[in-house]
Amino acid sequence: MLRFFALVGLLLLSPSLLAAGQPGYISDKVYLYLHGGPGTQFRILGSVEAGQAISLLGETQGDYTKIIDHKGREGWVETNMVTRQKSFRQQLPEVKSELDKTKSELAQALSSSDNNAAQLSKLKSDLSRAQRELTKASSERDHATSKLANIEKNERFQMWQEGGIIAVIGLLIGVVLVYLPRPRRKQKNRW
Repeated sequence: MLRFFALVGLLLLSPSLLAAGQPGYISDKVYLYLHGGPGTQFRILGSVEAGQAISLLGETQGDYTKIIDHKGREGWVETNMVTRQKSFRQQLPEVKSELDKTKSELAQALSSSDNNAAQLSKLKSDLSRAQRELTKASSERDHATSKLANIEKNERFQMWQEGGIIAVIGLLIGVVLVYLPRPRRKQKNRW
């Protein structure tokens, strides 16, 4: 199923989106490992958290894209986890800044005696829009955080499940080896 999503993501991302030196972001819905090469068989260099800004190096192999993360590490991540949209982590401070600016403008407009009704109406609508965006960004961030927690829980369960399967297979092989007939040595006193 993961390979299917990776394929769909790869098809949706055109090479022009992943041009060298262009800014990009890690999708808000996950954290992922930074590998030393284009695949999971390569060494893990670290992890990149959801929403972190990255630099795309324009090199892709299979389902992986080469990047430089926010700590300056060069490595490979899954292409379907890279997006060109600013992450909520990046948008939230901008929305808060805009909200604070709008609030201060509204306060100045209210204290000024010569302000007109049109300006006040515009500032109020800007404030309500900024508050809606802030609420939306906060709820999406909370949703992404809970989804990340579920992903981590599922990964741990899958790891335990695979370990149990390996242990059962090893136990079965051990039992079979015990009951296999062993070759007998010839006795030296017989002709």
